[in-house]
Amino acid sequence: MALTHAIFPRVMPHVYSWINKYGKSYLSWNGVRPQLVITDPEIVKEVLRNSEKAFPKGKPTNFFEKILGDGLVTTESEKWARQRKLANYAFHGKSLKNMIPAVVVSVETMLEKWKGREGKEMEVFQEFTLLTSEVISRTAFSSSYLEGEKIFDLLTKLSLIASRNVFKTRLPIISRFWKSSDEIELDKLAKMIYDSVMKIVKKREEIVTGEVDSFGNDFLGLLVNSYHDLDENKKLSIQDLVDESKTFYFAGQETTNSLLAWTILLLAVHTDWQEKARREVIEIIGKGNPNSEGIAKLKTITMIINETLRLYPPATGTIRKVEREVRLGKLVLPIDLEVNIRIHDPDLWGDDVHLFKPERFAEGISKATNYNAAAFFPLDWDHDLVLE
Repeated sequence: MALTHAIFPRVMPHVYSWINKYGKSYLSWNGVRPQLVITDPEIVKEVLRNSEKAFPKGKPTNFFEKILGDGLVTTESEKWARQRKLANYAFHGKSLKNMIPAVVVSVETMLEKWKGREGKEMEVFQEFTLLTSEVISRTAFSSSYLEGEKIFDLLTKLSLIASRNVFKTRLPIISRFWKSSDEIELDKLAKMIYDSVMKIVKKREEIVTGEVDSFGNDFLGLLVNSYHDLDENKKLSIQDLVDESKTFYFAGQETTNSLLAWTILLLAVHTDWQEKARREVIEIIGKGNPNSEGIAKLKTITMIINETLRLYPPATGTIRKVEREVRLGKLVLPIDLEVNIRIHDPDLWGDDVHLFKPERFAEGISKATNYNAAAFFPLDWDHDLVLE
């Protein structure tokens, strides 16, 4: 079978079939819940803009709630704003610049290990899983991969359980008194993750100097500082602290790992772009380690990353809920209806939609998407994980 990037019919054959049969917006059922699936970028933009506060985030299922809790991805309103501010502060330009040495050390360690495997097959997805886990542990939590390894392992097990239960329906009343084996295992894993995160938090608290805001400037330090804040309006609860930690351990690792693996595959297939990328890095970075100024100038690399995300996005959609009866285009949506947003519009990209052509992003994302922000948000779960 020839390699093709037209994976949508294989990954989501039901959605692909129904779009062709019923159009870009259609009604379906997710278990016992009615769901409006929308794929038209213009309608998607209207929902995500949410100017009338009619489309809040959908409440995650019990299984996915155990993974993310009430963290940045799932929360709303003032709490979302407060937690988003913490994340932005932890990952703004200066902070990211200071993280580069730690990232370089992790990458050098991985490449040194690869030297002994020259000429042999290697599972790069697994390699990048270790790399991204190490980088997140170093930069966001100032710990080693070994300290965070247990959390990553537990979150992986949680996600596998959640995935195989995504289409299962819980029975009202009965589910309050009876739990399946997966639900029992879920609670057990969630408790172990909580204990593991608290162990890292306690370790950070033990090194406190007694000064205000003295728990560090990495993401964990900011969370702990907020937990100890005397202002109740700014204070995080201990559960909020754990939920935010889980969000960045899980969502940060999963999305970045996926992007790296697909990028390597595409560059291996499209050797012309591999050569262009190599020439650009040598010209701008040279033989030394990357720096923030040089990274900002890597236009070809940025184009390749954006095209990879377009073809193989880590996040394939997001769920919103109808808060009250509202008109959306020609439709009137009743309260409590789920809106399932899935961005797949071949008409937007043209006849070469399934081709790897990084040059389509030569003038930036806005020009490539005809200035429709809702047409391209591949790393984004409700616009929360793409930190400004």
